[in-house]
Amino acid sequence: MNSFSIRAFIPPLTRRAIPLRTTTTRRYAVQAAGAPSLEIFSQQQKWMQKERAAKNVETSRSVDYLRDEVASRLCERLLDINRHFPHVLDLGANACNLARQLTFPSPDSPDAGPRANRVGKLTAADASETLLYRDADLPFNKEVNIDRQVLKTPETLPYDSNTFDAVLSSLSMHWINDLPSVLAQVNHILKPDSPFIGVMMGGDSLFELRTSLQLAEQDRRGGVATHTSPLADVRDVGGLLQRAGFNLLTVDIDDIVVDFPDTFALMKDLQAMGESNAVISREKGAIHRDVLLAAEGIYRELHGNEDGTLPATFRLIYMIGWKPSPKQAKPLDRGTGMFSIKDFLEKDGKDGSEKS
Repeated sequence: MNSFSIRAFIPPLTRRAIPLRTTTTRRYAVQAAGAPSLEIFSQQQKWMQKERAAKNVETSRSVDYLRDEVASRLCERLLDINRHFPHVLDLGANACNLARQLTFPSPDSPDAGPRANRVGKLTAADASETLLYRDADLPFNKEVNIDRQVLKTPETLPYDSNTFDAVLSSLSMHWINDLPSVLAQVNHILKPDSPFIGVMMGGDSLFELRTSLQLAEQDRRGGVATHTSPLADVRDVGGLLQRAGFNLLTVDIDDIVVDFPDTFALMKDLQAMGESNAVISREKGAIHRDVLLAAEGIYRELHGNEDGTLPATFRLIYMIGWKPSPKQAKPLDRGTGMFSIKDFLEKDGKDGSEKS
C-alpha cells in the first residue's frame, strides 16, 4: 500500500466536488484464486452497459475522474522502466484514458515533455466501439500515435506471438471471467523481456455500499440479492501472474476514496461509467425503493463522514510481470548470499546496545 495521500477535486455528474484520497491498509474480504468454474459475468450485459453509457457523451466524460486518475498512476509505473516502447497495447482501453494521460508530462519530471515520448505506437483495444471512439475527435489524438481496434470479445486477443513491447490494462480486467487465460494470452503476445502492467479493482472495493445494501435487504426483504460483483483478492494476483508464465512479479495496492453526497449519486455515477453490476445471477430489475432508502440510512450510520458526505472506497490492485527471456536478470539461489541478514541484524543490535 502506498503511504502517500492525494486530494483532488473533479467535476462529477451532479456538479459536486469529490475529494479523492489514499487510505491506510486494513482487512478485506478474500476471493478464492483460480479460474472460475462457471461464467460469472455476462459479457453481453457489460457490453450493453458500456455502449449505453458512452452514448451520453458529456455525462460519460464527467465521470471519468477515477479512470483518468488510475491511468495517470499506471503511466508513471511505465515510465519507471528506463526504455523506449515502440509498440504498446492498451487492453480494455475504455475511452482511451491511458492515451490521454500519455499526452501530459510526468508530475515528477515536467521538463521531460509528454509521457508519450516514451511510446512509439499505442494500440487501444476494447469490446465497446462506442466507448472506444467516444473521444476520437478530441485534440489529444493528434499528440499520440493511437490505433483503435474493436475486440469481438474481451477474453480473446487476436494478436500474433511476440507483437508488443509492453501491454497495459487499466480498470477493465475485473470484468474478465477467465483471468488466467487472458493473462496467458498477454504473455504470448508480448516480446521476450517485455512487461505487462495492469491495474484492476479488487478486494474490498465499494465495501461501504456492499454492506449497506446487504443489511438493508436483510431488514426489508429477509434475504440478500446479488447487487455487486465478486472481485479478485490481492493475494491471488501474484499466483495468477506466475501461473501465466510471468517473471519478476510486483503487486501492490492503492485505496482511492471518493466522497459522495448520498448513495444515489454514487450509484448514478457507477451507471454512467458503465460499471453497473453484470453478474449473471444478479436479480433482474431495479433495487426496491424501500431497500435503497434503508441503505442510505445504514450507509450514513456505519460509514458517513463528519461533513455529511459518504465515502466510497475503490481498492486498486496494480500488477507488473515480465515475459521470460534468456537475457533477463535472475535472482540468486537461496543460500548464496555473501552474508547472513540474521547475523547482520544481531550485530547491529549489539552495537546499538553497547553505544547506549
